[in-house]
Amino acid sequence: QVQLVQSGGGSVQAGGSLRLSCQVFGYTLSSYCMGWFRQAPGKEREGVASIDKYGITTYADSVKGRFTISRDNAKNTLYLQMNSLKLEDTAMYYCATTPYDVYSGSLVEYTYNYWGQGTQVTVSS
Repeated sequence: QVQLVQSGGGSVQAGGSLRLSCQVFGYTLSSYCMGWFRQAPGKEREGVASIDKYGITTYADSVKGRFTISRDNAKNTLYLQMNSLKLEDTAMYYCATTPYDVYSGSLVEYTYNYWGQGTQVTVSS
């Protein structure tokens, strides 16, 4: 059974940094595409970043140059390093994975099958 368990997040002032983690069970994350999504109150869930099995990364324009997606294959864990955080980055963040190569690199919600439980990130002024 595939399980994604998230940790990290919290509250930070604008300009600060946070790191999110997503440990994967029952699944070798290096063999599949992994992604981070977020959902702000009253908004749809949006793709933030993805990393495919080759290590190729994709970012939403809104986070390019500030966020970095990475993985530790030995720990079977996915990370999202978030720097220069802005008020508009406040949201619930989710990790996700898709086993389908055709969706590799995707930032589209419906292409992902398995999801973490979510973790809140709040950026204040």
